[in-house]
Amino acid sequence: MCVWGGPVEAAPAPIPVVASTNVYGDVVGRIGGGRVSVTSIISDPAQDPHSYEASTRTRLELSRAEVVVQNGGGYDDFVGEMLRSSDNSSPHVIDAVQTSGKAPDGDGEFNEHVWYDLPTMDRLADRIAQALGTASPADADVFTKNAEEFKDGLAGLEARTDRIEARHAGTPVAVTEPVPLYLTDACGLVNRTPAAFSEAVEEGDEVSPRVLQETLTLFTGRNVQALVHNEQTSGPQTEKVKEAAEDNAIPVVPVTETLPQGKDYPGWMADNITALDRALER
Repeated sequence: MCVWGGPVEAAPAPIPVVASTNVYGDVVGRIGGGRVSVTSIISDPAQDPHSYEASTRTRLELSRAEVVVQNGGGYDDFVGEMLRSSDNSSPHVIDAVQTSGKAPDGDGEFNEHVWYDLPTMDRLADRIAQALGTASPADADVFTKNAEEFKDGLAGLEARTDRIEARHAGTPVAVTEPVPLYLTDACGLVNRTPAAFSEAVEEGDEVSPRVLQETLTLFTGRNVQALVHNEQTSGPQTEKVKEAAEDNAIPVVPVTETLPQGKDYPGWMADNITALDRALER
């Protein structure tokens, strides 16, 4: 004898989301859980995000996305360019730089690497939960709960940076690029790198011999206590700086712009904070 139940209700389709990098893709996945399908445009730690060229697959995913998360601030302009050329006129676009509320300094300079700023990521979590809740109102409470859990983890990370600041405020450090400066600032550290060096490296320009020598002197003169080195866009000049640090027994703290293989955002930031803390304690 066969017993037939009532009609089986199909599970709702996941919300299609596109993130410019796997940093934001991971955050969306943590907040959206099984209710989202996330495509991260840049996910290879060996790839320079500044030199990305759009693929056909990326354009297709963007044309279907209900939510798009980009960094903004000139970092990932390819997202806006692709959206303008697509037939998708309705995605909810979240811009991390706009969410941060940060603005250029008095010289017009702006550090767009806001995913290294924990307060920005706290605000971004709320924006993502709100956007996903609009796309799927029945799951809004779940998204809000997941965002709160994510933010609790960020609070723990901020407590760790506060402890570093209490011990090392004012400690001079150097960087190869502005990438980690929000994190070093949160730890109370002072960046002594010549602006002309880090800006040239970030833009892919040549560093003048004078500026390079000025930067190398930071290490030969032991004027800094650590070098925070962006592994993702290294070149001959940054390698010289790294070698100078190593030759003078100054700790090198490696960082990247995208998530390393097998890492999530909270774990990655925790590792960065741990590495920085250990370098300062040497």
